[in-house]
Amino acid sequence: MTAARKLTVLQLLPALESGGVERGTLEVAQALVEHGHRALVMSAGGRQVASLLASGAEHFAWPIGEKSFKTLRLVGRLRRFLLEQKIDVIHARSRVPAWIAYLAWRGMDPATRPRFVTTVHGMYGVNRYSRIMTQGEAVIAVSNTVRDYILCEYPDTPPWRVQVIHRGVDGKDYPHGWKPDPVWQQAFFSQFPRAADKLPVTLPGRITRLKGHEDFIELIARLKRRGLPVHGLIVGGASASKQRYLRKLRYRVRSMGLEADVSFTGQRDDLKNILAISSLVLSLSTQPESFGRTTLEALRLGVPTAGYDHGGVGEILRAMYPQGLLPIGDIDATTQCIASLLQQPIPVPEGDYFPLRDMLSQTLDLYEQLARTPRRQSGQ
Repeated sequence: MTAARKLTVLQLLPALESGGVERGTLEVAQALVEHGHRALVMSAGGRQVASLLASGAEHFAWPIGEKSFKTLRLVGRLRRFLLEQKIDVIHARSRVPAWIAYLAWRGMDPATRPRFVTTVHGMYGVNRYSRIMTQGEAVIAVSNTVRDYILCEYPDTPPWRVQVIHRGVDGKDYPHGWKPDPVWQQAFFSQFPRAADKLPVTLPGRITRLKGHEDFIELIARLKRRGLPVHGLIVGGASASKQRYLRKLRYRVRSMGLEADVSFTGQRDDLKNILAISSLVLSLSTQPESFGRTTLEALRLGVPTAGYDHGGVGEILRAMYPQGLLPIGDIDATTQCIASLLQQPIPVPEGDYFPLRDMLSQTLDLYEQLARTPRRQSGQ
């Protein structure tokens, strides 16, 4: 892609800790730098800042995502920042930063202000607060599911303004058939010895009621009753507000006599390795996922993956591995499907599905197209 001119792009999000939004922000920032643009990120900071800076991007530590009326004080300061830094494109990736960015942007000269982009990363509650994510001059939807959600729940959003840019993974980072080295495997099974010599069934995702942990525990119990030598791995951390729910899940495991059959790994930085050694990876979110990146990562590694047939996970499975589509709300049929996949594994086809390069090129193309498109004097 050849840039008509070099752009200065500011991405805004609450923090740079862990998660799909954060990872996408870093990936886009790196791509901007590689194409000769200037990449700025504004957030409260976090453990991913070092990686961002190493890519050549710049970070500005502002409490831009704090849910407080005090955050409104940043509006004027941000407007000055946009002028001083000569920002060409503002890209808001979360609701509070989007409000601050929008209010700052709206008060600037329409003929010279930056272009305003938002990404709808999830199916938020439908209300005026969330509506801000549909107010970009261009609105990125991370899946067809999200595009349908936007046009259904916010019907005043012009369809031409919404562009689907699927999230993606780099095939070099997730090669088909890859396995972690024996030293890591030995260390992992030393930490979780009850998972050794079993069929690891993995549920990745933070500890929250929406991720289907209770369904997962029930499924492990049913698979054990069928005589399958499975071991459930619940991979994900619990925030301070979710500790009570984590205790409830642990109690449920004990009360069902599954202490030897389910392990809670907590937050891990080696999820890729755990996915790669799994016999089966599951996505059991009770609400539709906006995309389902972990599902894609597991499939790109060649690991059989199953998930409820809705949302972005359903989109990915229909494209890559329809054998893994699970009926929503039917635990008996779900158990049968998972048991079949474990007893008679169906290979995951190799292919360059949802590549990261497409996400990056489409995003940078959007920035460049906006930057050279005449502004609409009416509307916002």
